[in-house]
Amino acid sequence: MALAHPVAGAPLAFIPSPPVSGFHIGPVYLHFYGLMYVIGIALAVLITRRRVRAYGGDPDLVYEVAWWAVPIGLLGARLYYDVTTPPSGPQHWWWPVAIWSGGLGVWGGIAAGALAGVWRLRRRGAPIAQFADAVAPALLVAQAVGRIGNYFNIELFGRPTTLPWGLEVPRKYRPAGYARYSTFHPTFLYELIFDLALAAALVWLGNHRRIRPPGLFALYVTGYSAFRIFEESLRIDTSQHFGGLRLNFYVASALTVLGLAWFVRTQRRRPDATGVPPAGGADPEDRQSADVGAAAAADGAADGATADDAK
Repeated sequence: MALAHPVAGAPLAFIPSPPVSGFHIGPVYLHFYGLMYVIGIALAVLITRRRVRAYGGDPDLVYEVAWWAVPIGLLGARLYYDVTTPPSGPQHWWWPVAIWSGGLGVWGGIAAGALAGVWRLRRRGAPIAQFADAVAPALLVAQAVGRIGNYFNIELFGRPTTLPWGLEVPRKYRPAGYARYSTFHPTFLYELIFDLALAAALVWLGNHRRIRPPGLFALYVTGYSAFRIFEESLRIDTSQHFGGLRLNFYVASALTVLGLAWFVRTQRRRPDATGVPPAGGADPEDRQSADVGAAAAADGAADGATADDAK
């Protein structure tokens, strides 16, 4: 936190902008943005392996899923960005794939990565709903680490502010119409804090409440999207607008409602006496998840434990 001279309109304290965006290793220049994504992905894999092992799954399956989901997810994230964000100026021919310079849409990445993951899990006959719950907190940790990369790229900041945690933005990075302002809301920092808090909440719910799979993943979609409604109301970077609002504001609103409806539906599904949902409306993953739940409940009863202890 830096201190500024108390000139007119200037904040007394602010977060300084980073002096560099990367470093050299020999002739190779490594961008902090890309490095943060590598660290985030590695943490997500490690966390998911631990959570998959905890529910009795094969932790090595996480490597196989990541092998496909990560590159396909990055491609989906960049394509989503290309479609929803108009170019801010003249671009090189390689701009559509220039992920090292920033520009990855979280929702595009999650959607594409999820499709790739479901494909691999179906081929292996693994429970998709349980795997989704295992990966949900890990995705949030990865997203939080990725937001550190946004700091080094000096991007994804919000409206001007004089709050002591405002981000100092050099003039060349300020959007058109904001040249006279020096500090802006660090919306990437707000999201980083929220992502970690939501990840911790999902882990706590999974350990202390009976959440039926894929309820935790549905809450991830709901919670993250709800926060993005707030974040999109602050951000001023380039975006498609409709009716005076950013496109991602509408996307976040829709996904919040859909995620909440998805969560309610998963929790209201009633198993029969054997713990297996009625044959008419359950897919194989739901039946597999229910079988695991029934076995856990039976073990708990045999040991004289409560349902919460059996988790």
